[in-house]
Amino acid sequence: MTSAAQPLAATFSPTESQLSVAYSVCRGITRAAARNFYYAFLVLPKAKRQALSAVYAFMRRCDDIADDESLPLPERRQKLAAWLDAVHRAQAGQPTDDPIILALTSAQRRFSIPTVLFDQLAYGTAMDLEQPVLDNEDEHTRTGAPAPHLRALRYRTFEDLYLYCYRVASVVGLVCIRIFGYRDPAAETLAETLGQAFQLTNIVRDVKEDAMMRRIYIPEEDFARFGISPYELYSPPNAQRFAPLLELEANRAREFYRAADALIPLIDEDSQPALWVLSTIYRKLLEKIAARRYDVFHGRVSLSTWEKFSVLAKGFWKRLV
Repeated sequence: MTSAAQPLAATFSPTESQLSVAYSVCRGITRAAARNFYYAFLVLPKAKRQALSAVYAFMRRCDDIADDESLPLPERRQKLAAWLDAVHRAQAGQPTDDPIILALTSAQRRFSIPTVLFDQLAYGTAMDLEQPVLDNEDEHTRTGAPAPHLRALRYRTFEDLYLYCYRVASVVGLVCIRIFGYRDPAAETLAETLGQAFQLTNIVRDVKEDAMMRRIYIPEEDFARFGISPYELYSPPNAQRFAPLLELEANRAREFYRAADALIPLIDEDSQPALWVLSTIYRKLLEKIAARRYDVFHGRVSLSTWEKFSVLAKGFWKRLV
């Protein structure tokens, strides 16, 4: 990956019309792909809503590059580096016609978001491309038969996983609170903690889909604790057998949620409902997984549109009162 951009130089100023189109593109990406984030954004003031949509669109582009299995890993790494280079050039004041970069740079300037945070987000995505992948993509992968010689992306300890979660989720929290607004520096540690909770929730929910992409995020030491081999994910998994393992990760997420409860009062009042909506949606998702006894192998677990709108309505009420 490339080095960070130099300090922002306002040598290129997009027109209001260009920015309007750019933010509209980012809003469309967010509405289409950000199943949980989008609902939280709706209760924000317009400028903050636009900025978060730009940040999400940037992250989405990073993820789309990393997840493009039509390209070999070296090409994905090169494409991700080229994307970050383009962002750096715009941050340094050079013109761009990419709507995501236009909106992102505008939001970054408006809310004084450090460039290093966007770099960290990209580096986190790149971690999925730098770890060892499966050695052999033969009939074992296609049929799901267990194959002890296969190597998948995985982390040895929870401390190893923490860095990944920090880059792809905690850093998102650090970006978000700069858009939300805060004065107490304690908000930064709490935002990092909440990001860990969100990412662990995602890891529990998506363990099957991630494994099919040759990515295993649950630490090896946790598999060993319950006498489970990571390669069991490549045969039809026994949901009951995996339940204690997934419950362990869910309990870690719950601890992070509880530790981050103090964050909401520390951010600007007009943003508190949005953070409440987002946190509530993710916590309800985790409890819905628990109610299914951690069976995430037979259908994707998610909140219904009605459940999300119910949380959103409460968020709007909090904003009004």
